[in-house]
Amino acid sequence: MADGAVNTAGAKVWLDMDQAALDDAYDQAIWAPNQKAVHARRNAASEEAFARLKPRRLTYGDKPIEGLDYYACGKPGAGIAIFVHGGAWRSGVARNFAHLADTFVGFGLNCAVLDFNNIDEVDGNLLTMASQVRHGVAWIARNAGMLGANGERLFLAGHSSGAHLAGCAVVTDWAKDFGLPANVIKGAALLSGMYDMTPVALSKRSEYVRFTPETIERLSAIGRLENVHCPILLGYGKLESPEFQRQTSAFAQALVAAGKPHELIVADGTNHFEMLEALHNPLGLFGRAAQRLMTVQS
Repeated sequence: MADGAVNTAGAKVWLDMDQAALDDAYDQAIWAPNQKAVHARRNAASEEAFARLKPRRLTYGDKPIEGLDYYACGKPGAGIAIFVHGGAWRSGVARNFAHLADTFVGFGLNCAVLDFNNIDEVDGNLLTMASQVRHGVAWIARNAGMLGANGERLFLAGHSSGAHLAGCAVVTDWAKDFGLPANVIKGAALLSGMYDMTPVALSKRSEYVRFTPETIERLSAIGRLENVHCPILLGYGKLESPEFQRQTSAFAQALVAAGKPHELIVADGTNHFEMLEALHNPLGLFGRAAQRLMTVQS
């Protein structure tokens, strides 16, 4: 170190990161200067799609928020793509993601976009949010016939914290917990998610999430791979934070070790928020892969 230089690096908290670096690693806005522009594009596309497609509002639980926007593709007996939105567990509603219905309906699938409480509304209890998503999926499975859909062709998709929650749904013991087939989910497309809560609990996200040993253990999909019974499509962008890239890579490696079918796509020149656009585009790398997953699997 040169004379007069000050070592401002703190103690390592996770891997080679001190607290400041780890906090930055779980704050995607730092890595995506165009975040507001991407969200503006998403909101404009979703408002147009919502007005044009006119989804049905359905209820899966007792709380006012426990509902979903349902977009019918018009094909009797078609499957259902269930989307779980992100927003750092703190923001977002189903209507903000109506644009994805265009993509999934274009695949020949019905589309259900789930609503659930945000983390501030449940006093930091992430287990409550994961339970809501699971109950939403279970309700759709049990009521698919009433919707004119095929309950044996259910697919999950999620982005960011929504990919985390969707990942928790994928590793649910559906037979034990809900009396549904273990393979009720036939495929999952997870973009830019978190699958190990250990480093997340060490980050500044612990300021609004009440991470307990139970939360970390139960909501880390990477530790529950015995309950994976479907192919998983994973993706991240090379412009995301290194820690988000590592989360997906580590999950993919764990799936390999467990002998679980999966595909990993890494998008060049793409940041965290642009990854959702990669799913929305049916001609793009991730959109095409999602279509293969959801139209080939039975």
